[in-house]
Amino acid sequence: MDNKIKDKIIKAIEKNVVFEGWSDKALKAAMSDSGVNADMVKKLFPRGVLDVAIAFHQQSDRKMIEQFKKTGLGDLRLRDKVTFAVKCRLQAIEGQKEIIRRGVSFFSLPPNFLEGSKLIWNTSDSIWNLLGDTSDDYNFYTKRASLSGVYGAVILFWLGDESVNNEETWDFLNRRINNIMQFEKFKASVRTDPLGSKVFEFTEEFLAKVRRPSTQINLDLPGILRRP
Repeated sequence: MDNKIKDKIIKAIEKNVVFEGWSDKALKAAMSDSGVNADMVKKLFPRGVLDVAIAFHQQSDRKMIEQFKKTGLGDLRLRDKVTFAVKCRLQAIEGQKEIIRRGVSFFSLPPNFLEGSKLIWNTSDSIWNLLGDTSDDYNFYTKRASLSGVYGAVILFWLGDESVNNEETWDFLNRRINNIMQFEKFKASVRTDPLGSKVFEFTEEFLAKVRRPSTQINLDLPGILRRP
């Protein structure tokens, strides 16, 4: 029942965000439009519009996951699977550019910046989990950090893209994914270089203590995916 009411508020606030941004005014209008009383909204969204904006992002993550799972990717290369997952995420918010633009501004504010960063990290974490990533060392973090950078850049590019069917955005996405793949190739080349391999061995020895965060620990930190 609570999830249905949450979805009701999210749907109601979308049209108001276009004019009022992610604000208390937009939330009050959504409450009026949806008929959900203030006590229930306070229970479901303790921090008000911030929690509603977070729920909106998480809802889009779920749509991405659903769309990704519907498609059989077979033996596609890893880079193609990553690209497809990011496309699914953008398709989940198709037609909502103004809402997302307002969201970018909202999460750029100092009080909300950390929450926005965690949302992007968790989107990247969801994508790697969809791809079956089992890394449990520092690679867990480098993969998600790299993809977070790609996703954030692609969102900003997409907001200004006026090309047919977002063709320019997809080209931009492909270039960014290529950058990640080139970095992976660079790491592989360093391993085969006599001097580079020594440096890499030292670095890996230092990073060997870094481990994937336990899903059993309820910490409010990047890397700990709090399932929506």
